[in-house]
Amino acid sequence: MTQQVPSTEPELARVRNFRDVGGLPTEDGRRTRWGQLFRSGHLAHATESDAAFLASLGLHTIFDFRNSADQRLEGPDVELPGVRNVNIPMNDPADGAEFWRMVRDGSVDQLRTILADGKAAGRMIASYRTIIKRRTAEHSRVLHSLADDTVPALMHCAAGKDRAGLSIAITLLAVGVERDAIETDYLQSNAAHRRYKVRRSDTSSKGMSPEIMELLSPLFDARAEYLHAAFDTIEETWGTTENYFAEGLKLTPEVRERLRARLLD
Repeated sequence: MTQQVPSTEPELARVRNFRDVGGLPTEDGRRTRWGQLFRSGHLAHATESDAAFLASLGLHTIFDFRNSADQRLEGPDVELPGVRNVNIPMNDPADGAEFWRMVRDGSVDQLRTILADGKAAGRMIASYRTIIKRRTAEHSRVLHSLADDTVPALMHCAAGKDRAGLSIAITLLAVGVERDAIETDYLQSNAAHRRYKVRRSDTSSKGMSPEIMELLSPLFDARAEYLHAAFDTIEETWGTTENYFAEGLKLTPEVRERLRARLLD
């Protein structure tokens, strides 16, 4: 008998976008098990009470998908007693370093140049496609680890939206969760209390003007079109999702069955 984990949102003061990925329906009528797989933004700023709550979940492993530049900016995760921290960067520190510096420091004119007229959303779509095609070894490592009993597990990146969002989506696909349910979970990152707090060097009304926030918005949104681009890339690259799991991620039927046993009721 499994127990549903109660809402965790009120308990977490400085960990954003945290949720249990339980209760999602699979195509064969099962549901993801509560208390086995969690997702969030980074844990670097967790308070003592946040850390105590996370420790109470009985986590085995925390997967941190941030790169070294992210960790320098935000800091390392808090250490939780008895929990294994595994860092698996899902992108390189040099990827877009100048771009993200501009996001933090650029003037409105500079931001218009790099973000306006659909360029911001286009960058996000390209990023999702790249992660799917180039990070198969990393995603394979995560899924094999989950199958080998590293649950309960938490996956996070900086905002808990893109790199963690894709890793969660791939995990849910691998155990047969309905795509509509995967998308619904993904889009929950848009809730106001979950969104990543935009970092700008100029925090004045000019540096955080409505126009600047509008230009930056596609970078910090969870948009269905981003997730669809990832799913389309799987099929364009490997032909079918099943080929992606077998050839791209090297998941045998036995490994997938172990995943299902770990993560599904």
